[in-house]
Amino acid sequence: MQFSAMSPAPTPRAAPPRTLADESSPASVTIAEAQAAYSPSTTRYLAACTSGLPTTETVRALRDDAETWGRGQASPAHYQVHVDRARELYAGLVGVGADRVAIGSQASVMAAVLAASVPAGREVVCVDGDFTSMVFPFLQQDHRGVTVRHVPVSRLAESLTADTWLVAFSLVQSATGEIADAPAIRAAAAAVGAFTLCDTTQATGWLPVNAGDYDATICHAYKWLGAPRGAAFLTVLPRLAEVLRPVQAGWFAGDDPWASCYGPAMNLATDARRFDVSPAWPAWVGARVALEFFARLDPAAVYAHNTGLGNALCAGLTLAQRDQAIVTWADPSGVDLTRLTNAGITASGRAGRARVGFHIWNTAADVDAVLDALRA
Repeated sequence: MQFSAMSPAPTPRAAPPRTLADESSPASVTIAEAQAAYSPSTTRYLAACTSGLPTTETVRALRDDAETWGRGQASPAHYQVHVDRARELYAGLVGVGADRVAIGSQASVMAAVLAASVPAGREVVCVDGDFTSMVFPFLQQDHRGVTVRHVPVSRLAESLTADTWLVAFSLVQSATGEIADAPAIRAAAAAVGAFTLCDTTQATGWLPVNAGDYDATICHAYKWLGAPRGAAFLTVLPRLAEVLRPVQAGWFAGDDPWASCYGPAMNLATDARRFDVSPAWPAWVGARVALEFFARLDPAAVYAHNTGLGNALCAGLTLAQRDQAIVTWADPSGVDLTRLTNAGITASGRAGRARVGFHIWNTAADVDAVLDALRA
């Protein structure tokens, strides 16, 4: 990898507009205070795009819950409080009502609900090279004549036609960090009458997101939101919810879950809760604490911090600065990733590229560490 001497961090460009979450959850924690919420051992961890880090409060809550469980004092009602609070907090972060939010365990599980509802013979347009959780569920519908067409993310908007029923894409591409032109995609979808599904797993937590801009969004909260794996969200607007089949409905999707434990009657919730998947209880204890933490942050400040570090690294590597928290470069043989690993830096490699991600706990010292490791 060729690079230049370290350049000063460029002044971040204007952050995206603040979302509706800001009005209901005023920021009260600065970036410096937020950094103090993490274990000091998180230095040189540049892999939020692989798995986020918990705050010390999140770790404490999980330990306390394990002890509560061990004492025989945990119960479904005990966990219901955490699920309900996490749902409300996430709704506030992405600017929709809690009645528009369903909870689940994995992105692919939620995408499968939409895939099962694509009318037979219709088309879904996906991104070429997108994370497979946003692709495989739709490919599994080929037995019904559902066609999946793959196009580069930069051409997504121009590729939609009257045959397109759904356009499914990640707002931030996992392999490259590229940010999709969401306004253009939404406008193109509206022009042809297609629904939009946006995976914000690699965005929510550093890039301000308004879920109400899309017919549906999916977010697994274990990356940039620092929740345990197994806590994920689906938002769905009424226009699309009306045509979706809750194919994975269980007792937790009932209008009154505690009255839905036994058949044969099925009375599902009338809002997005009818798409709920029965929660993995301990994960939601951690998710609730993690989301309370992010609700106290200023999204614009987080965006400026993360992209400022990303731009600084790009300057040092003579790469184009694109205001991305995820920075990648060609590394087909894995030489650069090995150098980073040998220097004690936690990074990742995807699709023949070295990949680092900057989040709240990172500082300019991490940028210097990457450049020093690549010079070695």
